[in-house]
Amino acid sequence: MSRKFWTLLLAVLLAPCAALAADDTEQGLATLWEALWHQSGTPTRIVRWDTEIRMRMTGVDLQKHRDYILQALHTVTDEAGVKLVDVTDQPNADQVANFKLEVVPDTALEDNQPCVTYLDFRTEDRVDSATMQMRSKDVWRCAYHESMHLMGVRGHPAGKTVLSYFPVKVDGLLPLDRIMLRAWYSPRMKGGMTPFEALPVLADELVATMPDKAAATQTRDRFFASTVDQMQAYAAGRGDIPAIVKRSGKSTDEGIRRGRSEMSYFLGVAYFEGSMVAADQKQALNWFERAASAGNRKAQSYLAGPR
Repeated sequence: MSRKFWTLLLAVLLAPCAALAADDTEQGLATLWEALWHQSGTPTRIVRWDTEIRMRMTGVDLQKHRDYILQALHTVTDEAGVKLVDVTDQPNADQVANFKLEVVPDTALEDNQPCVTYLDFRTEDRVDSATMQMRSKDVWRCAYHESMHLMGVRGHPAGKTVLSYFPVKVDGLLPLDRIMLRAWYSPRMKGGMTPFEALPVLADELVATMPDKAAATQTRDRFFASTVDQMQAYAAGRGDIPAIVKRSGKSTDEGIRRGRSEMSYFLGVAYFEGSMVAADQKQALNWFERAASAGNRKAQSYLAGPR
């Protein structure tokens, strides 16, 4: 048989594999994008720790749960390259701790929210302190999930991540979780970045793990273009509401209005800086004006300042 025949046969055999790889890349990108949205359905900026995390652990059944909780926390912080120090046994623990974790009784919190993490920050670029609660009976499924939130990843994306509402794994990190953490704390990522500035950093970390990086890069570029189109329609009040907003179950009409205003501002930044789109000052101004007219203070400040 001719070489041409074998070449065609090989192409046919490899085609399904290439399609699966493209699907994996696109699904991974969608998960990383949704990680940049708060569960209220609002797109968020990057926040992260720029100091060591000093933890004080209190609550019920600590002897039973301590090792597992520490394992989850160290797994996450080690992947991010952030130092975690357990100050629980220090006499001044309450004063020196910037992260307080409490294991609460099984009767505390709600069945639909058995664990919660609150990040405190004075400016939306760095985490100043954090508190976390989890019910004793739910520590096994909450520890890794909440540890991801602790690091500043506030979303509940669909896909293969412990952050999902329906994760495929709860007692350890999945590859996408590790990709998120490495990108979130990479030198390229900066606190305060908008989603359009942050997604390329996250996407490049994902592409680097793919066997066919050229094909993954093409999938990435198509995803970027599609996402910008969808977000422009969303910000302008056209098109469908993003799936992450619908799925959160916590969005409101006011929240959606605020989300559209914030997305308009983020699009202005994207066009101003050339993030995921070609730089276009006219487009940037149009989006800043739309955001400002919707009450977005950051956009109003930009338009009021010297240009």
